[in-house]
Amino acid sequence: MLIGEVARRSGVSARMLRHYESLGLVSPSGRTGSGYREYGTEDIRRIFHIESLRALGLSLREVRRALDDADFTPSSLVEDLIRRTRTRIAAETELLGRLDRLHAADPADWEDALQVVTLLQALGSTSADARQRAALSSADTVPVPVEALVEAALDESDPHVAGALRWALARSGDGAPALLAQGLGSPVAAVRERAVRSLAELDGGAAVGHLRDALAHTDPVVRGHAAVAIGARGEADAVPALLDMVVEGRNDTDAADTLSVLASDTATADRIAHRLVERLAHTATAAPARGRLTQALAGIPGTRASRALAELSHDADRAVAVTATYLRQLRDAG
Repeated sequence: MLIGEVARRSGVSARMLRHYESLGLVSPSGRTGSGYREYGTEDIRRIFHIESLRALGLSLREVRRALDDADFTPSSLVEDLIRRTRTRIAAETELLGRLDRLHAADPADWEDALQVVTLLQALGSTSADARQRAALSSADTVPVPVEALVEAALDESDPHVAGALRWALARSGDGAPALLAQGLGSPVAAVRERAVRSLAELDGGAAVGHLRDALAHTDPVVRGHAAVAIGARGEADAVPALLDMVVEGRNDTDAADTLSVLASDTATADRIAHRLVERLAHTATAAPARGRLTQALAGIPGTRASRALAELSHDADRAVAVTATYLRQLRDAG
């Protein structure tokens, strides 16, 4: 079969076939009487093998090795191809993300576009100072897209940069709550905590709604941050989670302070005091939990809390009794 016919049947151009021959990848098994290249059945099979390997992403040098090296193992080649393909996909995905964020910023001209690109690059910098400056600059004329701010906030471990990013998110518009709420479902605990802390600093009903939903989260850290955040906004739904925090000793000081904020009227104060007393009566844990519940009572105004402290001053647990007596004296003095 002459080269033209091979090109038509294989889809490989005559020029490429000659290139393969120059590299030693394929060599026509014969010549016609006029000296033209003549390809046999094995030559055609080898050409198809070459094209199949190229379709997998191999270079021509790697193709030659795969076909001619007797010790070559396909498994090692496939493993290397998988690694390189994943690296390429990751790079392309990162590029696509940058382009999406640039498109979301809707720059008016190339100057604006370059400013957005510069800020996006700064958010991914290894320098914490550069990341912080980028976050604080996001409220300028050309803002950073909210998707980029959320991604940076969920990934940020430096507390100062994280604070700047939360500040930027609070000024980024209506899209942040829903994106941050997705972070609550992350398998990484640190990401979930960053998401709920960022939500806690956002205003508006959407953020509060997601925080209210987070009260039922399986992660106690998420529940705790959500309870403190919506409790400080006067949401009584936070009370059970706040009581759990006091009992378990997780950020119990903030939880007790938030309970005091919620006890803004007599009826609510008495209900919270009643719940604290119930926990004291049914808490089968060690004395520290009962001590924390007793201390939390001190911040609850009203006669119900005062009576509870008076009763606890005679508690069988001496540490609780001493704490209740001291707290009662402070209340009476005040």
